Amino acid sequence: MIIDLPNTTTSEITRALIESRDAAAAASGRVLTLLVVAGPQDDLEDIIATTATVSHEHPARVLVMVEDPDCGNADRCDPILNATVRVGEDAGASEMVIMTIQGEIARHLEHVVTPLLLPDTPIVTWWPSTAPQNPAEHPLGKIAQRRITDSLHDGPMDALYVRRHHYTPGDSDLAWSRITPWRGIVASAFDQFKAEDLQSVIVYGATIDPSVDIAAGWLAARLPQVRVTRVIDSPAEGDGFMVANVEFSTTEDTLRVRVEDAHTISVEVPGRPAALVALSRRPDADCLAEELRHLDPDGAYEAALTGLNEVHFPEG
Repeated sequence: MIIDLPNTTTSEITRALIESRDAAAAASGRVLTLLVVAGPQDDLEDIIATTATVSHEHPARVLVMVEDPDCGNADRCDPILNATVRVGEDAGASEMVIMTIQGEIARHLEHVVTPLLLPDTPIVTWWPSTAPQNPAEHPLGKIAQRRITDSLHDGPMDALYVRRHHYTPGDSDLAWSRITPWRGIVASAFDQFKAEDLQSVIVYGATIDPSVDIAAGWLAARLPQVRVTRVIDSPAEGDGFMVANVEFSTTEDTLRVRVEDAHTISVEVPGRPAALVALSRRPDADCLAEELRHLDPDGAYEAALTGLNEVHFPEG
């Protein structure tokens, strides 16, 4: 069920949520409120589809906020809130409100969402693309238990490093979630070595791919006694798929984890035939669902950000 509410108020949105839930006989067992702060140029339908997919694992009240793309200057536009309420099959297992906001109210999103928050449930804020430098200090970050960004789609090239300098417990990034299966494979392969025999680690990847950088930071944090080097092996911008290559070297042997194609990586352990492992790029829905499974601070992500300080980046 879809209900359009042009030039509306939060009271009318609340009333529509109650009426649509009753009409659709929808369950009310929402486990959290997910705030989604989208940009005017974002693919809104893709964001809606992602949250609808995630809702089957995490039923939620989803509040999507996007500034009206036709209003180039908030100071010159009348304050208007247009909303669309979705429940039932149009919202997955969630109830969803998509709000297009213009004018002065776009500067005060916390006042827009406060009347719509579910009582006594956690709040998570997700920025699918451009995020504030310090999410924890943003008004929608202050009210959230978890704050999820995505450095791959953020504007600045150094978005991940901005996250590092402003990290607050409760922050996370989908660039980190995208490499979770890859990290499992690398950790399993590394079990073939004794940590004390390791002399160097080299991580290869595209010029601009925060998942490559955070992978190098993770290895530097896990192996503080070893020099970890991040090498560019492709000038193209990364797509957040997975790290292109990683080498663990001792004085005698080198273990390699290498991408063979878009769906396969190889694990080359000295003295054994190369093992092929199926691994594809994770969709955003999988990454977001993973982040919502644990609402406590992610210590491993924090350690990986800290580990970036120790990664060696060769000049040129």
